[in-house]
Amino acid sequence: MDQNKFSPGKTGPAISTNNAGDADEPYPSLSDYHDYEPNLEFDDSELIQTPDAASQSADFIHIESNRMSSPVCEFTEDNFEEELAEACEENFDSLFCSTSYPEVGDTPPEKFADIAKYGIVDVKGDDSDGRKMIVVYACKLPPVKEIDHTLLLSYLKYTLENYVKQDYSLIYFHYGLNSKNKPSLGWLVQAYKAFDRNYKKNLKALFLVHPTSFLKFVSQIFRPLISAKFGKKLNYIHTLKELNEVTPIEKLDIPQEIVQHDKELGGHIPLSSNTEVQTQPSSPTQQFGVTLQCIKENYNVLIPPVVKHCVEYLDQPDALETEGIFRRSANAVRIRTLKEVANLGHKPVFEDAHEAAVLLKKFLRELKEPLLTYELYDEIVQFQCWNKDEQLRQVSTLIMEKLPEDNYKVLKYIISFLSRVMERSDLNKMSAQNLAVVFGPNLVWSELVSMSLAAIGPINMFTQFLLIHHSKIFMY
Repeated sequence: MDQNKFSPGKTGPAISTNNAGDADEPYPSLSDYHDYEPNLEFDDSELIQTPDAASQSADFIHIESNRMSSPVCEFTEDNFEEELAEACEENFDSLFCSTSYPEVGDTPPEKFADIAKYGIVDVKGDDSDGRKMIVVYACKLPPVKEIDHTLLLSYLKYTLENYVKQDYSLIYFHYGLNSKNKPSLGWLVQAYKAFDRNYKKNLKALFLVHPTSFLKFVSQIFRPLISAKFGKKLNYIHTLKELNEVTPIEKLDIPQEIVQHDKELGGHIPLSSNTEVQTQPSSPTQQFGVTLQCIKENYNVLIPPVVKHCVEYLDQPDALETEGIFRRSANAVRIRTLKEVANLGHKPVFEDAHEAAVLLKKFLRELKEPLLTYELYDEIVQFQCWNKDEQLRQVSTLIMEKLPEDNYKVLKYIISFLSRVMERSDLNKMSAQNLAVVFGPNLVWSELVSMSLAAIGPINMFTQFLLIHHSKIFMY
Protein backbone atom coordinates (compact mmCIF):
# COMPACT_ATOMS: atom_id res chain seq x y z
CA MET A 1 0.00 0.00 0.00
CA ASP A 2 1.21 3.46 -0.86
CA GLN A 3 1.91 5.15 2.45
CA ASN A 4 2.21 8.57 0.84
CA LYS A 5 -1.52 9.05 0.54
CA PHE A 6 -4.51 7.25 1.93
CA SER A 7 -7.91 7.39 0.34
CA PRO A 8 -10.39 9.49 2.29
CA GLY A 9 -13.29 8.06 4.16
CA LYS A 10 -16.64 9.80 4.11
CA THR A 11 -15.89 11.45 7.39
CA GLY A 12 -12.55 13.09 6.66
CA PRO A 13 -9.93 14.33 4.26
CA ALA A 14 -7.15 12.32 2.68
CA ILE A 15 -4.38 11.47 5.12
CA SER A 16 -0.78 12.08 4.18
CA THR A 17 2.13 10.65 6.08
CA ASN A 18 4.87 12.29 4.04
CA ASN A 19 3.60 15.69 3.03
CA ALA A 20 2.56 17.24 6.29
CA GLY A 21 4.04 20.58 5.40
CA ASP A 22 2.24 20.99 2.08
CA ALA A 23 -0.90 22.49 3.57
CA ASP A 24 -1.34 25.60 5.69
CA GLU A 25 -2.48 23.42 8.57
CA PRO A 26 -0.32 20.28 8.88
CA TYR A 27 -2.69 18.48 11.23
CA PRO A 28 -6.25 17.67 10.11
CA SER A 29 -8.81 19.82 11.85
CA LEU A 30 -11.24 17.96 14.04
CA SER A 31 -13.86 20.68 14.01
CA ASP A 32 -15.74 18.99 11.18
CA TYR A 33 -15.70 15.59 12.82
CA HIS A 34 -17.79 13.82 15.39
CA ASP A 35 -16.86 14.61 18.98
CA TYR A 36 -19.56 12.69 20.83
CA GLU A 37 -17.68 11.82 24.02
CA PRO A 38 -18.87 14.15 26.78
CA ASN A 39 -18.07 11.42 29.31
CA LEU A 40 -15.08 9.95 27.53
CA GLU A 41 -12.45 12.67 27.85
CA PHE A 42 -10.15 14.34 30.30
CA ASP A 43 -12.39 16.60 32.35
CA ASP A 44 -11.79 20.33 32.60
CA SER A 45 -10.64 20.04 36.21
CA GLU A 46 -7.31 18.71 34.90
CA LEU A 47 -6.66 22.14 33.42
CA ILE A 48 -7.72 24.22 36.45
CA GLN A 49 -4.59 25.75 37.95
CA THR A 50 -3.40 28.43 40.29
CA PRO A 51 -3.27 31.94 38.83
CA ASP A 52 0.53 31.69 38.45
CA ALA A 53 0.34 28.29 36.77
CA ALA A 54 -2.52 29.43 34.56
CA SER A 55 -0.51 32.46 33.53
CA GLN A 56 2.50 30.31 32.70
CA SER A 57 0.28 27.93 30.74
CA ALA A 58 -1.26 30.75 28.71
CA ASP A 59 2.12 32.32 28.04
CA PHE A 60 3.60 28.97 27.00
CA ILE A 61 0.78 28.08 24.63
CA HIS A 62 0.74 31.62 23.23
CA ILE A 63 4.49 31.63 22.64
CA GLU A 64 4.53 28.17 21.09
CA SER A 65 1.58 29.04 18.87
CA ASN A 66 3.33 32.16 17.61
CA ARG A 67 6.61 30.33 17.03
CA MET A 68 4.97 27.51 15.12
CA SER A 69 2.82 29.77 12.92
CA SER A 70 5.29 32.58 12.31
CA PRO A 71 6.52 32.93 8.70
CA VAL A 72 10.03 33.35 10.07
CA CYS A 73 9.80 30.36 12.41
CA GLU A 74 13.21 29.09 13.47
CA PHE A 75 12.12 25.46 13.77
CA THR A 76 13.49 23.10 11.12
CA GLU A 77 13.42 19.34 10.77
CA ASP A 78 16.86 19.28 12.35
CA ASN A 79 16.18 21.46 15.39
CA PHE A 80 12.42 21.06 15.88
CA GLU A 81 12.59 18.27 18.45
CA GLU A 82 15.40 19.86 20.45
CA GLU A 83 13.81 23.32 20.55
CA LEU A 84 10.29 22.18 21.42
CA ALA A 85 11.48 19.55 23.88
CA GLU A 86 13.42 22.24 25.74
CA ALA A 87 10.34 24.43 25.92
CA CYS A 88 8.24 21.51 27.14
CA GLU A 89 10.77 20.55 29.80
CA GLU A 90 10.75 24.13 31.14
CA ASN A 91 6.98 24.36 31.37
CA PHE A 92 5.46 20.88 31.84
CA ASP A 93 6.09 20.62 35.55
CA SER A 94 4.25 23.86 36.32
CA LEU A 95 1.56 23.15 33.73
CA PHE A 96 0.40 19.66 34.48
CA CYS A 97 2.29 17.86 37.24
CA SER A 98 -0.29 17.75 39.98
CA THR A 99 0.53 14.13 40.80
CA SER A 100 3.95 12.79 41.75
CA TYR A 101 4.95 9.34 40.51
CA PRO A 102 8.00 7.27 41.44
CA GLU A 103 10.75 7.02 38.84
CA VAL A 104 10.36 4.25 36.29
CA GLY A 105 12.97 1.61 37.01
CA ASP A 106 13.87 -1.93 36.07
CA THR A 107 11.05 -4.24 37.06
CA PRO A 108 11.25 -8.06 36.93
CA PRO A 109 8.93 -9.40 34.18
CA GLU A 110 7.01 -11.56 36.67
CA LYS A 111 5.77 -8.37 38.33
CA PHE A 112 3.84 -7.45 35.18
CA ALA A 113 1.19 -10.19 35.41
CA ASP A 114 -1.35 -7.85 37.03
CA ILE A 115 -0.90 -5.37 34.15
CA ALA A 116 -0.67 -7.85 31.28
CA LYS A 117 -4.02 -9.45 32.15
CA TYR A 118 -5.90 -6.35 30.96
CA GLY A 119 -4.55 -6.55 27.39
CA ILE A 120 -4.04 -2.78 27.21
CA VAL A 121 -1.11 -3.14 24.81
CA ASP A 122 -0.59 -5.87 22.25
CA VAL A 123 1.72 -6.74 19.35
CA LYS A 124 -0.05 -7.94 16.22
CA GLY A 125 2.63 -9.26 13.90
CA ASP A 126 3.52 -7.29 10.76
CA ASP A 127 1.49 -4.76 8.80
CA SER A 128 1.29 -4.70 4.98
CA ASP A 129 4.68 -2.95 4.81
CA GLY A 130 6.46 -5.46 7.02
CA ARG A 131 6.51 -3.32 10.18
CA LYS A 132 5.55 -4.64 13.59
CA MET A 133 2.15 -3.37 14.72
CA ILE A 134 1.86 -2.30 18.34
CA VAL A 135 -1.73 -1.66 19.45
CA VAL A 136 -2.97 0.23 22.52
CA TYR A 137 -6.64 0.10 23.60
CA ALA A 138 -7.84 2.89 25.90
CA CYS A 139 -11.08 1.00 26.55
CA LYS A 140 -9.09 -1.75 28.31
CA LEU A 141 -7.65 0.59 30.93
CA PRO A 142 -9.13 -0.34 34.32
CA PRO A 143 -10.29 2.29 36.83
CA VAL A 144 -7.43 4.38 38.18
CA LYS A 145 -7.77 2.92 41.68
CA GLU A 146 -7.27 -0.61 40.36
CA ILE A 147 -3.96 -0.14 38.58
CA ASP A 148 -0.44 0.99 39.46
CA HIS A 149 0.35 3.53 36.74
CA THR A 150 4.08 3.50 37.43
CA LEU A 151 4.04 -0.27 36.90
CA LEU A 152 1.94 0.27 33.77
CA LEU A 153 4.60 2.58 32.34
CA SER A 154 7.34 0.08 33.17
CA TYR A 155 5.28 -2.63 31.46
CA LEU A 156 4.84 -0.50 28.34
CA LYS A 157 8.59 0.07 28.14
CA TYR A 158 9.34 -3.60 28.76
CA THR A 159 6.85 -4.67 26.08
CA LEU A 160 8.18 -2.27 23.45
CA GLU A 161 11.88 -2.90 24.02
CA ASN A 162 12.02 -5.93 21.73
CA TYR A 163 10.22 -4.16 18.89
CA VAL A 164 11.45 -0.57 18.82
CA LYS A 165 14.82 -1.70 17.49
CA GLN A 166 13.14 -2.22 14.13
CA ASP A 167 10.67 -0.18 12.12
CA TYR A 168 7.24 -0.31 13.73
CA SER A 169 3.85 1.36 13.67
CA LEU A 170 1.70 2.26 16.68
CA ILE A 171 -2.12 2.18 16.63
CA TYR A 172 -3.96 3.83 19.51
CA PHE A 173 -7.72 3.27 19.90
CA HIS A 174 -8.89 6.31 21.88
CA TYR A 175 -12.52 5.31 22.43
CA GLY A 176 -13.21 4.16 25.99
CA LEU A 177 -11.08 6.69 27.85
CA ASN A 178 -13.27 8.16 30.58
CA SER A 179 -13.13 10.00 33.88
CA LYS A 180 -12.70 6.74 35.81
CA ASN A 181 -9.79 5.19 33.92
CA LYS A 182 -7.84 8.15 32.52
CA PRO A 183 -4.26 8.64 33.70
CA SER A 184 -3.47 12.15 34.91
CA LEU A 185 -1.61 14.62 32.77
CA GLY A 186 1.18 14.29 35.29
CA TRP A 187 1.51 10.65 34.27
CA LEU A 188 1.66 11.68 30.61
CA VAL A 189 4.55 13.98 31.49
CA GLN A 190 6.33 11.09 33.15
CA ALA A 191 5.74 8.99 30.04
CA TYR A 192 7.14 11.82 27.92
CA LYS A 193 10.33 11.75 29.96
CA ALA A 194 10.55 7.95 30.16
CA PHE A 195 10.45 7.18 26.43
CA ASP A 196 13.84 8.18 25.04
CA ARG A 197 15.19 8.30 21.49
CA ASN A 198 15.34 4.51 21.24
CA TYR A 199 11.53 4.48 21.22
CA LYS A 200 11.20 7.37 18.80
CA LYS A 201 13.56 6.87 15.90
CA ASN A 202 12.08 3.69 14.40
CA LEU A 203 8.42 4.63 14.77
CA LYS A 204 7.25 5.07 11.19
CA ALA A 205 3.57 5.82 11.76
CA LEU A 206 1.30 6.67 14.70
CA PHE A 207 -2.41 6.18 14.07
CA LEU A 208 -4.88 7.78 16.49
CA VAL A 209 -8.22 6.07 15.93
CA HIS A 210 -11.48 7.86 16.76
CA PRO A 211 -9.72 11.04 17.98
CA THR A 212 -11.42 13.84 19.87
CA SER A 213 -10.54 17.51 20.23
CA PHE A 214 -8.68 17.09 23.50
CA LEU A 215 -6.62 14.22 22.07
CA LYS A 216 -5.48 16.54 19.29
CA PHE A 217 -4.48 19.14 21.87
CA VAL A 218 -2.51 16.63 23.93
CA SER A 219 -0.86 15.08 20.87
CA GLN A 220 0.40 18.46 19.72
CA ILE A 221 1.80 19.29 23.16
CA PHE A 222 3.57 15.93 23.23
CA ARG A 223 4.93 15.98 19.68
CA PRO A 224 8.55 15.69 20.90
CA LEU A 225 7.70 12.29 22.40
CA ILE A 226 7.91 10.71 18.97
CA SER A 227 10.36 12.56 16.71
CA ALA A 228 11.24 15.81 15.01
CA LYS A 229 9.30 14.61 11.97
CA PHE A 230 6.20 13.86 13.99
CA GLY A 231 3.91 15.71 11.59
CA LYS A 232 4.76 13.14 8.94
CA LYS A 233 4.03 10.22 11.22
CA LEU A 234 0.85 11.29 13.02
CA ASN A 235 -2.39 10.21 11.36
CA TYR A 236 -5.88 10.85 12.68
CA ILE A 237 -8.11 7.90 11.72
CA HIS A 238 -11.82 8.64 12.08
CA THR A 239 -13.34 5.31 11.05
CA LEU A 240 -12.27 1.69 10.98
CA LYS A 241 -12.73 1.76 7.23
CA GLU A 242 -9.97 4.36 7.02
CA LEU A 243 -7.79 2.23 9.27
CA ASN A 244 -8.34 -0.76 7.00
CA GLU A 245 -6.81 1.23 4.15
CA VAL A 246 -3.60 1.40 6.20
CA THR A 247 -3.48 -2.16 7.52
CA PRO A 248 -5.87 -5.12 7.51
CA ILE A 249 -8.01 -4.62 10.61
CA GLU A 250 -8.81 -8.32 10.90
CA LYS A 251 -5.38 -8.72 12.55
CA LEU A 252 -6.10 -6.25 15.35
CA ASP A 253 -8.71 -7.99 17.52
CA ILE A 254 -10.72 -4.79 17.80
CA PRO A 255 -13.02 -4.91 20.88
CA GLN A 256 -16.72 -5.03 20.07
CA GLU A 257 -17.42 -1.77 21.91
CA ILE A 258 -15.04 0.04 19.53
CA VAL A 259 -16.74 -1.58 16.54
CA GLN A 260 -20.13 -0.44 17.87
CA HIS A 261 -18.84 3.09 18.43
CA ASP A 262 -17.55 3.15 14.86
CA LYS A 263 -20.99 2.16 13.58
CA GLU A 264 -22.57 4.98 15.57
CA LEU A 265 -20.20 7.39 13.83
CA GLY A 266 -21.32 6.09 10.46
CA GLY A 267 -18.37 3.81 9.87
CA HIS A 268 -18.55 0.62 7.85
CA ILE A 269 -16.14 -2.31 8.21
CA PRO A 270 -15.35 -4.23 5.01
CA LEU A 271 -16.30 -7.90 5.09
CA SER A 272 -12.80 -8.90 4.01
CA SER A 273 -10.00 -6.62 5.14
CA ASN A 274 -6.93 -8.36 3.77
CA THR A 275 -6.92 -7.27 0.15
CA GLU A 276 -3.26 -8.00 -0.52
CA VAL A 277 -3.11 -11.76 -0.01
CA GLN A 278 -4.78 -13.65 -2.83
CA THR A 279 -6.17 -17.07 -1.98
CA GLN A 280 -6.18 -18.37 -5.55
CA PRO A 281 -3.36 -17.98 -8.09
CA SER A 282 -4.25 -15.67 -10.96
CA SER A 283 -1.59 -17.33 -13.13
CA PRO A 284 0.72 -20.36 -13.00
CA THR A 285 3.65 -18.07 -12.25
CA GLN A 286 2.18 -16.55 -9.07
CA GLN A 287 4.34 -16.98 -5.95
CA PHE A 288 2.72 -14.71 -3.33
CA GLY A 289 -0.43 -15.82 -1.51
CA VAL A 290 -0.28 -19.46 -2.63
CA THR A 291 1.05 -22.69 -1.13
CA LEU A 292 4.57 -24.06 -1.44
CA GLN A 293 3.12 -27.06 -3.25
CA CYS A 294 1.53 -24.80 -5.86
CA ILE A 295 4.88 -23.10 -6.53
CA LYS A 296 6.67 -26.45 -6.68
CA GLU A 297 4.22 -27.82 -9.25
CA ASN A 298 4.33 -24.74 -11.47
CA TYR A 299 8.06 -24.05 -11.29
CA ASN A 300 9.32 -27.62 -10.74
CA VAL A 301 11.67 -26.47 -7.96
CA LEU A 302 11.90 -27.06 -4.22
CA ILE A 303 12.95 -23.52 -3.26
CA PRO A 304 10.54 -20.83 -4.54
CA PRO A 305 12.37 -18.64 -7.07
CA VAL A 306 11.60 -15.40 -5.21
CA VAL A 307 13.12 -16.84 -2.01
CA LYS A 308 16.24 -17.88 -3.91
CA HIS A 309 16.55 -14.48 -5.59
CA CYS A 310 16.23 -12.63 -2.27
CA VAL A 311 18.71 -14.87 -0.46
CA GLU A 312 21.28 -14.79 -3.27
CA TYR A 313 21.18 -11.00 -3.29
CA LEU A 314 21.40 -10.76 0.50
CA ASP A 315 24.21 -13.32 0.68
CA GLN A 316 26.62 -10.89 -0.95
CA PRO A 317 29.13 -9.36 1.51
CA ASP A 318 27.92 -5.77 1.11
CA ALA A 319 24.31 -6.77 1.70
CA LEU A 320 25.12 -9.26 4.44
CA GLU A 321 26.94 -6.59 6.42
CA THR A 322 24.19 -3.96 6.12
CA GLU A 323 23.38 -2.61 9.57
CA GLY A 324 19.77 -3.18 10.52
CA ILE A 325 19.11 -5.65 7.72
CA PHE A 326 15.55 -7.06 8.14
CA ARG A 327 14.73 -4.28 10.64
CA ARG A 328 14.18 -1.49 8.15
CA SER A 329 11.15 -1.10 5.92
CA ALA A 330 11.42 -0.19 2.24
CA ASN A 331 9.47 1.97 -0.17
CA ALA A 332 5.96 0.50 -0.37
CA VAL A 333 5.55 1.26 -4.08
CA ARG A 334 8.85 -0.44 -4.90
CA ILE A 335 7.90 -3.53 -2.89
CA ARG A 336 4.55 -3.83 -4.69
CA THR A 337 6.35 -3.57 -8.00
CA LEU A 338 8.90 -6.24 -7.04
CA LYS A 339 6.07 -8.49 -5.89
CA GLU A 340 4.30 -8.08 -9.24
CA VAL A 341 7.53 -8.88 -11.09
CA ALA A 342 7.98 -12.08 -9.05
CA ASN A 343 4.36 -13.07 -9.63
CA LEU A 344 5.00 -12.84 -13.37
CA GLY A 345 7.83 -15.33 -13.00
CA HIS A 346 10.61 -12.79 -13.52
CA LYS A 347 13.65 -12.10 -11.36
CA PRO A 348 13.20 -8.94 -9.27
CA VAL A 349 15.99 -6.37 -9.51
CA PHE A 350 16.78 -4.88 -6.11
CA GLU A 351 18.15 -1.41 -5.49
CA ASP A 352 19.38 -2.20 -1.97
CA ALA A 353 19.46 -4.90 0.69
CA HIS A 354 16.36 -3.61 2.49
CA GLU A 355 14.17 -4.25 -0.56
CA ALA A 356 15.31 -7.88 -0.76
CA ALA A 357 14.89 -8.31 3.01
CA VAL A 358 11.36 -6.89 3.02
CA LEU A 359 10.31 -8.94 -0.01
CA LEU A 360 11.54 -12.15 1.63
CA LYS A 361 9.55 -11.41 4.80
CA LYS A 362 6.53 -10.48 2.71
CA PHE A 363 6.66 -13.78 0.83
CA LEU A 364 6.70 -15.74 4.09
CA ARG A 365 3.94 -13.61 5.61
CA GLU A 366 1.65 -14.06 2.60
CA LEU A 367 1.99 -17.81 2.18
CA LYS A 368 -1.45 -19.38 2.12
CA GLU A 369 -0.28 -21.58 5.01
CA PRO A 370 2.67 -20.63 7.23
CA LEU A 371 6.00 -22.33 6.59
CA LEU A 372 5.81 -24.08 9.99
CA THR A 373 2.16 -25.01 9.22
CA TYR A 374 -1.05 -24.49 11.17
CA GLU A 375 -0.75 -27.98 12.64
CA LEU A 376 2.42 -27.14 14.59
CA TYR A 377 1.19 -23.82 16.00
CA ASP A 378 -0.20 -25.19 19.29
CA GLU A 379 3.01 -27.08 20.05
CA ILE A 380 5.26 -24.13 19.23
CA VAL A 381 3.43 -21.69 21.51
CA GLN A 382 4.02 -24.15 24.35
CA PHE A 383 7.80 -23.96 23.82
CA GLN A 384 8.40 -22.09 27.08
CA CYS A 385 6.77 -24.92 29.01
CA TRP A 386 9.11 -27.58 27.63
CA ASN A 387 11.78 -29.00 29.90
CA LYS A 388 15.05 -27.33 28.94
CA ASP A 389 16.86 -30.66 28.91
CA GLU A 390 14.33 -31.95 26.39
CA GLN A 391 14.05 -28.90 24.14
CA LEU A 392 16.61 -29.96 21.55
CA ARG A 393 15.07 -33.39 21.17
CA GLN A 394 11.51 -32.04 21.01
CA VAL A 395 12.35 -29.32 18.50
CA SER A 396 14.28 -31.78 16.35
CA THR A 397 11.37 -34.22 16.39
CA LEU A 398 8.91 -31.47 15.49
CA ILE A 399 11.03 -30.19 12.59
CA MET A 400 12.33 -33.52 11.27
CA GLU A 401 9.24 -35.68 11.67
CA LYS A 402 6.15 -33.46 11.77
CA LEU A 403 7.02 -30.79 9.20
CA PRO A 404 6.19 -31.71 5.57
CA GLU A 405 9.31 -32.40 3.52
CA ASP A 406 8.83 -29.44 1.17
CA ASN A 407 8.42 -27.09 4.12
CA TYR A 408 11.48 -28.62 5.77
CA LYS A 409 13.65 -27.96 2.70
CA VAL A 410 12.59 -24.32 2.45
CA LEU A 411 12.94 -23.76 6.20
CA LYS A 412 16.44 -25.29 6.19
CA TYR A 413 17.42 -23.07 3.26
CA ILE A 414 16.24 -19.91 5.03
CA ILE A 415 17.63 -20.81 8.46
CA SER A 416 21.01 -21.70 6.92
CA PHE A 417 21.10 -18.28 5.30
CA LEU A 418 20.11 -16.56 8.55
CA SER A 419 22.95 -18.36 10.31
CA ARG A 420 25.32 -16.54 7.93
CA VAL A 421 23.59 -13.28 8.81
CA MET A 422 24.23 -14.07 12.48
CA GLU A 423 27.92 -14.65 11.77
CA ARG A 424 28.21 -10.99 10.74
CA SER A 425 26.17 -9.64 13.62
CA ASP A 426 29.13 -7.49 14.67
CA LEU A 427 28.40 -5.40 11.57
CA ASN A 428 24.72 -5.93 10.80
CA LYS A 429 23.60 -5.99 14.48
CA MET A 430 21.34 -8.98 13.84
CA SER A 431 21.82 -11.51 16.64
CA ALA A 432 19.77 -14.69 16.96
CA GLN A 433 17.37 -12.85 19.26
CA ASN A 434 16.94 -9.93 16.86
CA LEU A 435 16.37 -12.23 13.89
CA ALA A 436 13.85 -14.24 15.90
CA VAL A 437 11.83 -11.11 16.68
CA VAL A 438 11.74 -10.30 12.96
CA PHE A 439 11.09 -13.77 11.54
CA GLY A 440 9.17 -15.63 14.25
CA PRO A 441 5.68 -14.26 13.49
CA ASN A 442 6.36 -14.70 9.75
CA LEU A 443 7.13 -18.41 10.11
CA VAL A 444 4.10 -19.54 12.10
CA TRP A 445 0.65 -18.21 13.00
CA SER A 446 -2.73 -19.63 13.91
CA GLU A 447 -5.49 -20.37 11.45
CA LEU A 448 -8.13 -19.54 14.06
CA VAL A 449 -6.89 -16.59 16.14
CA SER A 450 -4.94 -13.46 15.29
CA MET A 451 -1.38 -12.97 16.49
CA SER A 452 -1.04 -11.65 20.03
CA LEU A 453 1.68 -10.64 22.44
CA ALA A 454 1.09 -13.81 24.46
CA ALA A 455 1.83 -15.97 21.39
CA ILE A 456 4.65 -13.91 19.93
CA GLY A 457 6.86 -14.45 23.00
CA PRO A 458 7.12 -18.27 22.74
CA ILE A 459 7.18 -18.11 18.91
CA ASN A 460 10.19 -15.81 19.04
CA MET A 461 11.92 -18.03 21.61
CA PHE A 462 11.29 -21.10 19.46
CA THR A 463 12.73 -19.32 16.40
CA GLN A 464 15.77 -18.17 18.37
CA PHE A 465 16.36 -21.77 19.48
CA LEU A 466 16.18 -22.88 15.83
CA LEU A 467 18.79 -20.33 14.85
CA ILE A 468 21.20 -21.11 17.68
CA HIS A 469 20.98 -24.90 17.28
CA HIS A 470 20.42 -25.08 13.51
CA SER A 471 23.45 -27.34 12.89
CA LYS A 472 22.04 -29.99 15.27
CA ILE A 473 18.40 -29.72 14.16
CA PHE A 474 18.75 -29.79 10.36
CA MET A 475 20.53 -33.08 9.83
CA TYR A 476 20.02 -33.61 6.10
